[in-house]
Amino acid sequence: MSASNSADDPKIVEASFAFGFTDLGGAPPSTVPEIAFAGRSNVGKSSLLNTLLSRKSLVRTSSTPGCTRQINVFSVQVHEGPYLHLVDLPGFGYAKRSKSERRQWGVMLDRYFRERAALRLVVILVDARRGPEDLEADLVEYLSEVRDPPIPHVYVATKIDKVPRSMAKTALGGMSERVPGRLLGFSSKTGTGRRDIWRYLLGFVKHRCDGSQS
Repeated sequence: MSASNSADDPKIVEASFAFGFTDLGGAPPSTVPEIAFAGRSNVGKSSLLNTLLSRKSLVRTSSTPGCTRQINVFSVQVHEGPYLHLVDLPGFGYAKRSKSERRQWGVMLDRYFRERAALRLVVILVDARRGPEDLEADLVEYLSEVRDPPIPHVYVATKIDKVPRSMAKTALGGMSERVPGRLLGFSSKTGTGRRDIWRYLLGFVKHRCDGSQS
């Protein structure tokens, strides 16, 4: 994994696996803000999380779609920043799992989104080569309805290194016009976007996730 060495990039003081669960009732109560990462299988969630956490293999990566079968929570402490939980959700849209597994995932994720008080933000990942489609639009609609007030979200377009450089800016601009809310570009290969994503997440926590919220 290659990452940007900019002096402005957040320094990770601590990053570790905290816990995983398939039933919200078995998850420990969270006392810190949680930021969940959601997207299609094989969109690059694990690679994004490893890059954000400045770790090569803390979050398991696989070329096989649908590898993550539970909700995995990672603790992170940013230098001069807050203590957070980054949450790796199972990839959606992968059809080769059994119907019972997909149904179990649906129940697990629905309870997490509805009942997890610590959840503050959902980062929705899309492949920069294809952009957001119906599944992502359905997720945004769901997040707007499942709780009151709605669960905030931000889009991250992954694998921008696979888009020809001459087309990358135009591609991201086109996607920005098609999605509700903010869109950030990212590449785990080059580290491009890491600083901007952290800047957004930390700014969100600072301004929207005041400790007065439970």
